[in-house]
Amino acid sequence: MEVKIGIADTGRELVVQSKDDADKVKQIVTDALAGKSDLLELTDEKGRQVLVPLTRIAYVELGAPHTRTVGFAAT
Repeated sequence: MEVKIGIADTGRELVVQSKDDADKVKQIVTDALAGKSDLLELTDEKGRQVLVPLTRIAYVELGAPHTRTVGFAAT
């Protein structure tokens, strides 16, 4: 699933393709914003960890799960 994180005082957003489902990512973000941690920690599809300080987060947007098409399928 695609997760977009807006960073304060930055014109660009951070986009992470997470292998986790929407409910798990939502819970991770909610727990971090509730003060259970000083960092938002996400893992992307390739296993890399993304750490964002909570004080720098402007917004978090959770997208639809990413599905890959094979061949010449019409979308």
